[in-house]
Amino acid sequence: MDGFQRHFDSQVIIYGKQVIINLINQKGSEKPLEQTFATMVSSLGSGMMRYIAFDFHKECKNMRWDRLSILLDQVAEMQDELSYFLVDSAGQVVANQEGVFRSNCMDCLDRTNVIQSLLARRSLQAQLQRLGVLHVGQKLEEQDEFEKIYKNAWADNANACAKQYAGTGALKTDFTRTGKRTHLGLIMDGWNSMIRYYKNNFSDGFRQDSIDLFLGNYSVDELESHSPLSVPRDWKFLALPIIMVVAFSMCIICLLMAGDTWTETLAYVLFWGVASIGTFFIILYNGKDFVDAPRLVQKEKID
Repeated sequence: MDGFQRHFDSQVIIYGKQVIINLINQKGSEKPLEQTFATMVSSLGSGMMRYIAFDFHKECKNMRWDRLSILLDQVAEMQDELSYFLVDSAGQVVANQEGVFRSNCMDCLDRTNVIQSLLARRSLQAQLQRLGVLHVGQKLEEQDEFEKIYKNAWADNANACAKQYAGTGALKTDFTRTGKRTHLGLIMDGWNSMIRYYKNNFSDGFRQDSIDLFLGNYSVDELESHSPLSVPRDWKFLALPIIMVVAFSMCIICLLMAGDTWTETLAYVLFWGVASIGTFFIILYNGKDFVDAPRLVQKEKID
């Protein structure tokens, strides 16, 4: 609670009022985090902070991304109150921004970028209307050329942040780029999620070691002749995955190329199927031998 309070005290001093938009799931593994966040904000009892929980995935399931308007309508009055910074041609300050939207999801990459792009568009539209660039009632969505540039800028921003953090482009950028959620975008999100899973488990350990070395979290001992990075792999590391792939391939081949009798085919399929499944569970059991864990700084997990 102490760290939480100090963080938000500094945010209020720097930016003013805080409208916290929490986009994480309100069920499953993310639920405890949402509940704890809400409880801590409530415990602070600060008049400078407002908390809004919006279950992004639940509200937008079945490709109903038009339902994001529910959140925008909910915060519209708050956004108008926060205003924006405006100076006239004489250099006089006409309006000041009184606060910010502090939006988050789990990684603050995909869902967060979508919501921030929508909030930014609404604010920009109000500014352009006030300056007379747009007529009252005229919308940015009607300006085709500008919309294309605007959406691509936000989608590119999402990809740049996501590549640094997760190793792939951002998810949901089909909506950010086109304003529509598509089945192709859904497939690409699945593909990027698989790549993220692979990189997170099998290639990010070395990157974490690089960060720890660069930040000074690990000090090199000049007297130590053996590098902690050069750890020989166990025989299981190569043998088990090869056995699993071969067994699974043979199982598929036996299904496609049936034997003389169905009992013979079934026997081959069962043998290779059991071999591939058994090997898979052995790999799971020895998971720590296969993942690319950081080696320089071992951080204990906090339950």
